[in-house]
Amino acid sequence: MDVDIQPHIGAGPFRHGMPFDEAMESAQRLGRISHRPGAERPPGKYVVNLDDSAFQFVLSFPQDGTLTAVELWRFRVEDADINATFDGLDVFRTPGEQLVSQMEESGHSVVYDDDLGIYALPEFKMSFANNSSYEYPVDEEGDPLYFDYVLVTTDPVL
Repeated sequence: MDVDIQPHIGAGPFRHGMPFDEAMESAQRLGRISHRPGAERPPGKYVVNLDDSAFQFVLSFPQDGTLTAVELWRFRVEDADINATFDGLDVFRTPGEQLVSQMEESGHSVVYDDDLGIYALPEFKMSFANNSSYEYPVDEEGDPLYFDYVLVTTDPVL
């Protein structure tokens, strides 16, 4: 599966401003949907689990029921057939340091927030992080090699 991350628009089949019912139709075609009990309708967050790779979309809907944020959580199966790209870069297979450098070389302003532990592209309302407790591949220092989380939102990220 190819997931194109488009700032100010969304990710994959999910678009900012998409009505809840339309987003859930797309989500059902992709995989299993889960939510916290009592959140059958917005407001809330809805998790779309694609397959055994553990790749997830998390969709956020405020009170009005239109999509405002898409989170992507990295697959756990390294050879998963999932390519999540931003600006031609594979965000989950390019080492984090290299990804940040390549985004900066492309002219994007990348800001690191040490308190939140995120790299943000404020003009695009996007952020990248290593938020999972899952044991993904690590570098020589034991730090996660890849980002495991991407947020594409309508809200400021910093």
